[in-house]
Parts: sequence; C-alpha cells; structure tokens
Amino acid sequence: MTKRAVTLYDVAREAGVSYQTVSRVINQSANVSNETRQRVFQAINQLHYVPNKVAQQLAGKLSQTLGLATTSLALHAPSQIAAAVKARASEEHYNTVISMVDTLQPQAIFDAVKQLLAQRVDGIIINLPLSDALATSIRQLAPNIPMLFNDVSPTCTAHYVIFDPSRGSALTIDHLVALGHTDIILVTGPSDSISATLRADSARTQLYRHQLAPVLTIAGDWSAKSGFDAITFAMMQKKRFTAVVVANDQMALGALRALTEAGFSVPDEISVTGYDDTSDSAFFTPPLTTVQQNFSQLGQVSVEQLLRLISGATDCQHVLPVSLIERDTVASAHATPPSAKQLARQLKKLALQLEHYSQ
Repeated sequence: MTKRAVTLYDVAREAGVSYQTVSRVINQSANVSNETRQRVFQAINQLHYVPNKVAQQLAGKLSQTLGLATTSLALHAPSQIAAAVKARASEEHYNTVISMVDTLQPQAIFDAVKQLLAQRVDGIIINLPLSDALATSIRQLAPNIPMLFNDVSPTCTAHYVIFDPSRGSALTIDHLVALGHTDIILVTGPSDSISATLRADSARTQLYRHQLAPVLTIAGDWSAKSGFDAITFAMMQKKRFTAVVVANDQMALGALRALTEAGFSVPDEISVTGYDDTSDSAFFTPPLTTVQQNFSQLGQVSVEQLLRLISGATDCQHVLPVSLIERDTVASAHATPPSAKQLARQLKKLALQLEHYSQ
C-alpha cells in the first residue's frame, strides 16, 4: 500500500495549531510568534513534510534564488542595475527573479515584494525610491528574509547599498560657480523619488553656501521630453540664466534639444549638466558633462552584500562614491546672459519649429 503523503493539516495537528497558522508560517508572515513558528518547524521535520521547494526551505535549505523589485526596465538605470544583479548572482550560482512596478504607490510596492516572497527567494534587493518609514514597513513583511535597499536616504535604518546622495550635486554646483555661473536653473526629478529630492536639496544647499539661489526650480519625470518641456517653460518665464543643472542625463538630452532648437549655443551661451553618466551621454551633441554613478557596480555590490546577509551578517549600510565627468556642455559664464527680448525671440523660434514637427 502506498503511504499517504503528509499534508499541511497533519503538520497543524502535530504542532497543535490551526491550518491557517501553518500557512502563515510557510508564507513567512510576521504575525506569528517565534514560539509558534518553532513548533511548526519541529512538526514539519518530525513528519518529514517535504513535498516541494517551500518545505525544503523550511527544513533549512536555500532556494539559491534572489529577488529584485524595480521600476520599469525600459529606463536606463534600472535596466543596468538589473543586468548587473543577474550577472553577479549567476556567478555565485543564484537565480534572479524580477518584479516590476508601474507606479510608486505603496500598495504596488508591497505587492511587488510579496510576489517575490511567494517565489521563496532567499533575499531581496529593492531598487525603488522609498521613505525611511516605508522601507521599515516593507521589511516587516518578512523579518527572516534579508532585504537590501538601493534608493533610500542615508538615515534609513534598513540594510542598503546606495550612491552618495549629496556629493554629485555639490560637485556640479562648485564646478559651475568656479566658472562664473550665478544664474542657474535646476531641473529636478519627480517629487516621489528620494534620489531626486536629495539631489535637489544638495544643489540648493551648495548654492546657498555660495550665497546664491536657483533662478527657477522645475520638476521633470526623468524623461527626455520633460527636460525639453522644462527648458521651454523656463524661456516662457523670461528669466535670465547661464546654466542648467539637470537631475539625470535623459532630461538633459531634452534640455539640450530645446536650447539648440531655440537657437542657443551650448556651452557658449548656456551650460548644461546631467546626472548618471549613462552610456549615451558621451555621444550627445555636445558630449554631456555629468555626474557618474556606476550602476553596474551598484548591482554587483548589492548582490555581494545581500549574500553576506543571507550568510548571517547583521549589518550593511554601504555608500558608493560618485564623480564629476567633465565634457563639452559646460564653459565659462557668458559675459552678458540672454536678455528677456532674446529669450522671447528664441522661444518664438522654438514654437515655430515645434509647429513644423507636429505637421
């Protein structure tokens, strides 16, 4: 006679708990006491309940799988980080499963992490912009599964590998001021991005140290179009400016296009800086001065540190350096910044060209 397979009901009966409690333990819910969790583990071992990968993990074996929660891989930075994570994990004989979010609403982020937990990953890298409080809440979804964050502030108490959030903007402002720029526009990232907020705060702080303030601060959404729209809006305000500090390279690409189509010479009349040093930025026209963040390094170090945590390490708060890459979009400040009349003429020219393209 074939021996009957052990079920979750058998485990529940042996542990003296409900079927739902066994399910919560298997699903790594935080709403189970350590004492109850241990009783369930003991029952699983005593009954040799090993029907699948879940039970193998509960018996002490790892799945050799890492999870990555990220934004759309259509964006340059997330795709580079994901590629580096997969490559480095593979070198360590780990698989990688990815869960992407279309929105940065907390519920969507929770759902993405839960999807990874449902696949019994050994640890999770979360490359999403999170407040300290939200990172803490996500961590509580599965206290026994190591989680490492890539886009939180240095004040966060969770494990993280991040880029220095203030150094890049400070380097950029110092470089422009040293070249005589005092009329500077900031094109920031979206308000729901921790990185964008920290970069903008750092830029304003550094301007203040030079006894300056931004001529305008305009928020974009990381896309080239939003950079184009930001410069168009700036010209409509008829503000004088000699430099534009942009929060990422894609928006800087749009800003360059808007300035060029309006008839401005970059960098002779207006200087532009980006942030990230994407692989394309050296091939912009002109090649873009930008802050370099090594996304491949971020992905590799994140895997290495997550594996440390899986192996029992209890600390990981790692800050990676950034550097300013000087190319051809920055020059000394023009002696006479464009006047309001010049800006109006350039804006009219840009509008005519846009009308032509739309036909």
